[in-house]
Amino acid sequence: MNYQILKIQIADRIAVVTISRPAALNALNTRFFKEFNHFLDDLEPRDDVKVLVITGEGKAFVAGADIAEMVHMNSDEGYAFSTFGQRTFDRLEQLRIPVIAAVNGYALGGGCELTMACDFRIASKQAKFGQPEMNLGMIPGYAATQRLSRLTGLGNALYLILTADTISADDALRIGLVQKVTEPELLMVEVMKLATKIAGNGSQAVVTSKRIIRAGIAKSFQEASELEAIEFGRQFDDQATKEGMKAFLEKRKPEW
Repeated sequence: MNYQILKIQIADRIAVVTISRPAALNALNTRFFKEFNHFLDDLEPRDDVKVLVITGEGKAFVAGADIAEMVHMNSDEGYAFSTFGQRTFDRLEQLRIPVIAAVNGYALGGGCELTMACDFRIASKQAKFGQPEMNLGMIPGYAATQRLSRLTGLGNALYLILTADTISADDALRIGLVQKVTEPELLMVEVMKLATKIAGNGSQAVVTSKRIIRAGIAKSFQEASELEAIEFGRQFDDQATKEGMKAFLEKRKPEW
């Protein structure tokens, strides 16, 4: 596919995807979702990529879904636009490798929902977060009504969605929506440092940990703990696990 919106760089086991519609503040449209699904099709089978980073070009991460496209939709078309986005973000959330949102600016509406489908979020001090759909007489369409409460708690989710308020990166950090806030000029430096650290860990242990943590949310504590024990035991047959323990005892870096 000839990408018109996505800019993709892959190096040193890290893929960086930049959403590039700066004139539209990187608003999400049907073309974006088609391109992003095509990218995921290519990425999923690759063994050489250990971490995915997503960011935006210009002053926005993503300032929302494309209202210019939505304004002419009927109810059936709106439903299709919502479910297409939800399926895409579900694919991202379930991606085998860790996904980091490098939030450089406005992450509003669909943009905030995109960050929530990532595994965690690192934000510039200039970043702003919110679900402003109420200002349009709408509700969120890409699962903010579900993911936001799971990340920040019921009260914070209700507050952000019902008031349509925009919050700062520091407030997003306070309520647990982001994990770290950086100076704007250091955002990608810090994100790439973090991505490199994760990519350098035992890759199967990283993949397994992500899968168990996400699967455990939908299970009871006892069921999730049993899943952890099963996977913990399986790793003793993994050469990477044996190398990691051997390297620790020999006081050297493991050779993954």
